[in-house]
Amino acid sequence: MSLLDIPIVDGPVPWIVYGVAVALAVILLIRTPTARWMLTAAIGVLGGAVIAAAIYLIANATDAFGSALPLEVCFWAMAAFAGIGLAVVSLWQNPVWRKIVAVVAIVWFAITGVIGVNAFYGLNPTLGSLFGAAGDNPIAIPTNSASPTGPSGPLYETWTPPADMPAKGTQGTQSIPATTSGFAARDAGIYLPPAALVKDPPRLPLVIMMMGYPGNPDPSYIGDVLDTFAAENKGLAPIVIVADQIGSGGDPACADSKAYGNAESYITKDVVTWAKANLNIIDDPKSWVIAGYSNGGGCAIKYGALEPTAWKNILDISGEEFPGSEDPASVTQQIYGGDQAAFEASKPINIMKAAKPGSYDGVTAVFTVGGADPDFIPAAMAVSAEAQAAGMKTTYYEVPGAGHVVDGLNGGLTEGFTVLYPVLGLSPN
Repeated sequence: MSLLDIPIVDGPVPWIVYGVAVALAVILLIRTPTARWMLTAAIGVLGGAVIAAAIYLIANATDAFGSALPLEVCFWAMAAFAGIGLAVVSLWQNPVWRKIVAVVAIVWFAITGVIGVNAFYGLNPTLGSLFGAAGDNPIAIPTNSASPTGPSGPLYETWTPPADMPAKGTQGTQSIPATTSGFAARDAGIYLPPAALVKDPPRLPLVIMMMGYPGNPDPSYIGDVLDTFAAENKGLAPIVIVADQIGSGGDPACADSKAYGNAESYITKDVVTWAKANLNIIDDPKSWVIAGYSNGGGCAIKYGALEPTAWKNILDISGEEFPGSEDPASVTQQIYGGDQAAFEASKPINIMKAAKPGSYDGVTAVFTVGGADPDFIPAAMAVSAEAQAAGMKTTYYEVPGAGHVVDGLNGGLTEGFTVLYPVLGLSPN
């Protein structure tokens, strides 16, 4: 395991970080309990906590992160800043060794806050993903089978798994060339289900998924969910590409632009071309899903609305109402060169309104959102309602109690594939 692959959500690492933080706080606090020191320590702790709370309130009041930060973020920030405050006031009038401990503690408390907030969101499972650098884990791609269109009937009826089929799929990374777009994409995540890992595997459906911003093309979430479905359906699941629609700069808003590169062309042309040439997939739009979470969800419905002949299935998990919704003025200027009409035309609802009658016949769209995600519920409701009005067969689902974090993602994936498995021929109705 490389340093980038160290897990920071599950396992011992977070608890070690928290334990060291507690130990450092105790060391800083234990000293002769004079009135002056007790007052100084209280000022440091309370001052740090108040500063963190103020930053939290300002961030939410100004919508600095595109949606309201949950209270758990406030609590972690207050704890980290309280510790930093204690360490700062410990720098004065102390032995040299206490000063050294205080300096180390300032850095450690900051790290602890980051680890704690990340663990709450649960969306960066490794050290590498936290810093946007996935571990190098190249995946072997099985050879394509002879028939590009798959069997004549549903896979769940025609497929018989061999005795040596693995119990779970495999995950890894793959560089997908940006031949047409020139987009500076990070390596894609790949998930191959159990049925793809046997001798003479069947052609399988394809999912192209995109994650949030900031975020990473991490296949572990969708891979883990699909492993559960595969275990119940003879090892069958779609092959998945978790593609990078973000790149190395700012948010491209799911579009082609001079500012951030040709993100749209990369997903809809380069990734699609590579998938057809390299993956053992059914080459039929009825067996293809364009999917995404948060920022990626907005991209998924945009691309699905633009090209209903290319994608007959859409899965939008906690998606934005339109790409760039977090800062429309900036996106209009940077991505669309100040062309307001072009920006309006790029919004999924407007794309669907402008489509010809019958354009979305045969398209299945699933929209999910956390039941405790008030900033994104209106978006999911509005886009799903327009998709239904435009002629798509839609499902709208609120994940009970879930926020805009990993519970909303996993719940959305589970509901999405519950709906899509029969559509893709992977399970009976």
